[in-house]
Amino acid sequence: MSKTTVPATHAPVTTASHADAIGHGNSPAAWTCVIVMLVGALVSSIAYVIASTPVFIGGLVVMVIGLLAGWAMRKAGYGVGGSKLKNSGH
Repeated sequence: MSKTTVPATHAPVTTASHADAIGHGNSPAAWTCVIVMLVGALVSSIAYVIASTPVFIGGLVVMVIGLLAGWAMRKAGYGVGGSKLKNSGH
């Protein structure tokens, strides 16, 4: 097999500017997802140290619940650019 290289002249040129939206996920859906998942990770970490398998699995379940809660909130309009977050001029 031979390796194929793309010369620098054919590579797509993209430049970043400070005016571009970064999209950090700064929304209620993202914050809820992250906070619930952090709690689940904390529970799993403590359970790992004390060697408790049921509590460890419970922490993993909490992390999955956090992921699903963030997804549901995004679908409900609380994600970045969601309909519930738009300023209506009040």
